Amino acid sequence: MSLADRIARLDPREQRLLNGALLAIAFVVVLLLPIGLTAVVHGKRSDNQALRDAADSITDSLDQIQRAQVEKAATLERYARPAPPLAPFLAGLATETGVEIPESQDRQAVPHGKKYTERSTKFSLHKVGMLKLLKFMERIEQSGNPITISSLNIRKRLEPADQYDVEMMVSAFDRSAAPDKPKKAADTAATSDEAKP
Repeated sequence: MSLADRIARLDPREQRLLNGALLAIAFVVVLLLPIGLTAVVHGKRSDNQALRDAADSITDSLDQIQRAQVEKAATLERYARPAPPLAPFLAGLATETGVEIPESQDRQAVPHGKKYTERSTKFSLHKVGMLKLLKFMERIEQSGNPITISSLNIRKRLEPADQYDVEMMVSAFDRSAAPDKPKKAADTAATSDEAKP
């Protein structure tokens, strides 16, 4: 018996149920299947775009990380050698620029965090011209050492025209060596056990 014969032998109620089921299957195949496939494809595209955006973000971050590493290396290189003692160093720069430092006073070193220490020297200059003062300050800043002018007070003298009294504080920053990382307790215990007879 063929399929058509079987369908013909069904009651009208059963034929209506069969037709309804066939219509539902046709509806699923014709409409819902393409909509579902389109949603799956769209979801995959969204996932792929999110992966592309993440890869671009990582690439951009790598550039920023490399720049930060270069800046950190430059900073560490600047602090690689300690700054010279300030009083003789400043006296040498003053002599080179034609400025005289009649008095100076070293201040106590001040720690800045765990790795840095600030040493400073306060001194006065009397009857100095502005050009010589600027050259002196420029030499301090361009010395290549971690030295900075931390305080500056300039007072104009009444006579002659280009004479100033200056009070200045210059600070040098030293970076302490990084402490060794503590060994694990197990390594220490193993070493002490080996040392015992």
